[in-house]
Formats: sequence, structure tokens, C-alpha cells
Amino acid sequence: MLKGLGGLGDMAKMMKSAQELQGKMAQMQDDLHNILVTGESGAGLVKATASAKGELKALDIDPSIFNSDDKEVVEDLILAAVKDAQTKAAEKAQEEMARLTESMGLPKDVKLPF
Repeated sequence: MLKGLGGLGDMAKMMKSAQELQGKMAQMQDDLHNILVTGESGAGLVKATASAKGELKALDIDPSIFNSDDKEVVEDLILAAVKDAQTKAAEKAQEEMARLTESMGLPKDVKLPF
């Protein structure tokens, strides 16, 4: 395409790759809203479901844990399940990012500004 212009051909190729990466990154950001992870606590008595973006989508609480004397325990279990879901969401987002960067020929641990 840009033969005879030396490094400019490589630069055009790099720019095209960067634009392609940007498009794939935008698509991945959209996809992360649809990927769901579930965190749990209390041996599954409390489950929190979040998107890979970390947005809490659902909370499932086993009714057996409801007892007015155990209010603080229930609150702790809910908080633990939500934190677990958020941690799993962040891990899933990192996995997806690594997969995308590897598919573009970049090192999987490259840090991009997204």
C-alpha cells in the first residue's frame, strides 16, 4: 500500500491494528455487562450475582438464615457474598482483557488504559 515510503507503511499497519483493538475493546466492554458471575457466603446461604463490570444483578438469600437475633450475621453474609461477586467480576474482566490482547498479538499482561 505505501511501498517506497519506508516506515510509513508499518505505521499505517500499526494505526490500523490500534483502531481494530479499540473497536474490540469497546465490544468487550459491552460484553462485560452480559457476563454474569456469582459470589457466595455462608456455604451458599447467600448468593450475589454481578455482571463482569461489577454491577450487582441479583441477591439470593436462603430463608433459613432469617432470625432477628442473627441480624448482624445476616448482614455480614450478604456483604461477604457481594464482595465475593465483585472480586469474581474483576477477575472475569481481567480474563476477558487478557484473551482480547492475546488475540491481537499483544502480551496478555499488557496494561491498557481501559
